Amino acid sequence: MVAPQLGLADFFALTRSLGLSGVEIRNDVAGNAILDGTPASTVKSLAAQNDVSIISINALQKFNHWSAERADEAQILADYAAACGSKALVLVAANDGTGLEPDVRVSNATEALTLLAPILRQRGLVGLVECLGFEVCSLRSKREAVAAINAADAGDVFKLIHDTFHHHLAGEEDIFPDLTGLIHISGVDDPTISVRDMRDSHRVLVGPKDRLGNLEQITALYAGGYSGLLSFEPFAEELRTLSDPAAAIRKSMDFVTNGLAARAA
Repeated sequence: MVAPQLGLADFFALTRSLGLSGVEIRNDVAGNAILDGTPASTVKSLAAQNDVSIISINALQKFNHWSAERADEAQILADYAAACGSKALVLVAANDGTGLEPDVRVSNATEALTLLAPILRQRGLVGLVECLGFEVCSLRSKREAVAAINAADAGDVFKLIHDTFHHHLAGEEDIFPDLTGLIHISGVDDPTISVRDMRDSHRVLVGPKDRLGNLEQITALYAGGYSGLLSFEPFAEELRTLSDPAAAIRKSMDFVTNGLAARAA
């Protein structure tokens, strides 16, 4: 989402120009892989040509509202992920105001994870469970996600995504660094918007005006034992029209790395 206007070849080249080697690719960017029908073999070949590893495909939506349709979708995405060389599949909780009742939140997620586990195991994939901080999300708390993973007896195949935006919105104190498989980072700079009204459209690259406490969250996760990757996940429309996305991304990377280094000093 840092440069959704770029085709895969240009996106992978951008990644390498920034000195990076890991990317997430999405199945919801119009006119781009995977929606444009790009074969998984082509994705794998382009990644290899650019010496890029695919961290995940992002994402299976409404994973915790299981159905025959969801099962088919999961198998198709998992097959694609395995064939293109992806290491993981992101699993996003339903965010439409359904399944909010306290007595079904964990049970719905447990059912889905129990049935997803063999699909992922057979393909050597990790499932990255992402809770959304919005009030209408059916799995808002990472603690609920952990309870579902444990109830499904599937800690070998599922990890959490810690999303700094959603963590801030949910107001959850627990961070579960030892169970985290990936960190998504984005910032919100707009000083006028309330936390309750923050939406994906407000999410920009992380910088000095950030209101979400990205540096504090990342520092706490690494201090707790997390040793994995940080992945940008901003959604603001302005990112589609940047004249020099590499410069903007590099500036944000420098802000984060320098900020973390200063906190560690």
